[in-house]
Amino acid sequence: MQQIATDLELINSILAGNTANYALLVGRHQRFVFTLALRFAKNREDAEEIAQDCFIKAYKALGTFKQTSKFSTWLYTITYTTAMTYLRKKKLNSTSIDDEEQVLQLPNTNNAFDADLVERKSNYKYLNEAIAMLLPDDAAIITLFYKAEQSLEEIGIALAMDPNTVKVKLHRARHRLKDKLQFLLKDETKELI
Repeated sequence: MQQIATDLELINSILAGNTANYALLVGRHQRFVFTLALRFAKNREDAEEIAQDCFIKAYKALGTFKQTSKFSTWLYTITYTTAMTYLRKKKLNSTSIDDEEQVLQLPNTNNAFDADLVERKSNYKYLNEAIAMLLPDDAAIITLFYKAEQSLEEIGIALAMDPNTVKVKLHRARHRLKDKLQFLLKDETKELI
């Protein structure tokens, strides 16, 4: 049985000269870095560029990773700052929900019709649409807390905020998300009544 190396073991190996292991590290985190970048950029092309820049910056700065937090927290910090810098330069104002749906849809591995799967995909679609309607900071906090399962402290590190500020922003972002979901599902609600 082969044991899977932890992020820290891979980092130590990379720093020791086995640079090929960086591909393994990228493979582990690329989907989520891309998803987080997409929350900011709102389109696939810009998110891909941001994600690529993040991994290049992370590789160059790998020796500065102090290992006082999780590697993912450190990487999400780089993603956040890279996305903010990119957006300031580009002054991006476009939104594309279709691109996000393509990235986040799960493949159906079951050939039979599965009503539960269809319902979960539908709910997931509405949730992603609602998150895409949020401001980038709100979307990032929701994404980091629920999808990356980061603690308030880890999100605080990633976004350079006090954990109490993150808690307040998360609370407000949840309410905004609820409002967006109610807006998106108003027709669904009318059909049920």
